[in-house]
Parts: sequence; structure tokens; C-alpha cells
Amino acid sequence: MHSREEKIEAFGRLLDVLDRLRVECPWDRKQTNESLRPNTIEEVFELCDALMKDDSKNICKELGDVLMHVCFYSLIGQEKGDFDVADVCQKQADKLIFRHPHVYGEVVAESAEKVLQNWEQIKLREKDGNKTVLSGVPQALPSLIKAYRIQDKARNVGFDWDKREDVWAKVREELDELQAELERDDKERSTAELGDFLFSVINAARLYHLNPDNALEQTNQKFIRRFNYVEQHSIREGKPLTEMTLAEMDKLWEEAKKTENNN
Repeated sequence: MHSREEKIEAFGRLLDVLDRLRVECPWDRKQTNESLRPNTIEEVFELCDALMKDDSKNICKELGDVLMHVCFYSLIGQEKGDFDVADVCQKQADKLIFRHPHVYGEVVAESAEKVLQNWEQIKLREKDGNKTVLSGVPQALPSLIKAYRIQDKARNVGFDWDKREDVWAKVREELDELQAELERDDKERSTAELGDFLFSVINAARLYHLNPDNALEQTNQKFIRRFNYVEQHSIREGKPLTEMTLAEMDKLWEEAKKTENNN
């Protein structure tokens, strides 16, 4: 691992490269906050993919891409005279110190849960902090992640189930209501009840310390692997999926599951 001096030097080198590219590269020269935003979103998702796979080599690579974007936005801010990368770092350090009084002050927090509870209270007291408990949840978050964050923030101020096992009655209640609306063939109310049901399942996952986004992505990847197996074997058999019966596809699906279990 590198020394602190080497890390500072490497960060300075990245800033030097960006400064030069901003002047000499036609593409970099024309970028704005607005034009970079879609690329930033893509880079963050690529980092998420690497994190899900626990792929150290690609985590390092994708972190570099995200860091480059942070530095690029800071350079644009510098050009506008609004802020530079030093301001970004200093403000973040100040915020972390202020939000960790159990480390930098006299407050006692003996568990991660207590730290989170303190964190929410501190953010409400900050001059430029959140005006309400839920205002800190970005509107642009994907719905599944947003639901988890909403529930988690409510929990940090005491709005939660007394006993986590009680949530299952709510899950069953929401499922019954969804089925009832589906039987009535009321699409609008069915959509509303589906949302309530999904929200309750996410709540259950949170209460049992499971990450529903990670869980769903694992299932997505599992389905992709198994479906690819079915498709590849249908090609080998010279029979397109569109010409296979459901029973034939189910047979290949079970083979795919056995192959995964054996590995």
C-alpha cells in the first residue's frame, strides 16, 4: 500500500492531468455539468456492478472513473468562481467531524444504530441541513432504494415496528388487498395495492437487516444465468425457444439449477 505522501501526490497528478485536458482536449473542453451528468450516472452504475461482483480490479478502475467525475465537476465549479476541489474536501471533512460528536466530541454512541439516530438529529440541526426527516432522500433515487431509505430514516427518529416479526401480518394484509383488487380487475387500485405490498416487503427486508436491492439484483443475475443456459441449449438442439414447449424449457431450466448447485 502507498504512503500518505504518495496518495497526495497521486491525487495531485490526477488534478494536473484534468487541468491539461480541460485546456487541450476538444471533448473535455466542451463539457458542462449538464453534459457530464449522464456519464456520471453510468459510471456509478458500473461501480455498483463491480461492487456486487466483489471484483477488486474493476472496483479500483470504476472508483477512478467516479473520482475523475468528482474532480471534473470541481474544476467546472472553479472556472465559475463558485468552489474548487479543496472546498469540496474541506466541507466534507467539516461535515463528517460535525456529524461524529461521539468521535470528535463528548457524545457517547456505543452502537451503529445509536450513531445513525444521532446522525439524523444532527442533520436536522445543521444550518444548511435537511428541513424535514425525509427531505434528505433524493427524489431521483430508484424507487426500491428510495423506499428503503425512507423507512430507514423514519426508523432513526423512532417511527418503526416494536417487534420486527409483526411486519409479516402487514405483508399478508397488503397481499390480500392486492389480490382482492386484481380479482375486481381494477388496474388503478391494483397498482396502488401493488405499491403498498412491495413497500411492506421492503420494510420486512429492512427489519431483518437484508438489503432488498442487492437481493433483487442477485436474483436478476441468477435468472439471466439460467435463462442463458436454456437459450444456449436450445440453440445446440437446433430448436429456437419460440418453437419449444414450456415443458421443454422447464426441463432445461431445472438442468441449469442443478448445474449451479453442483458448482
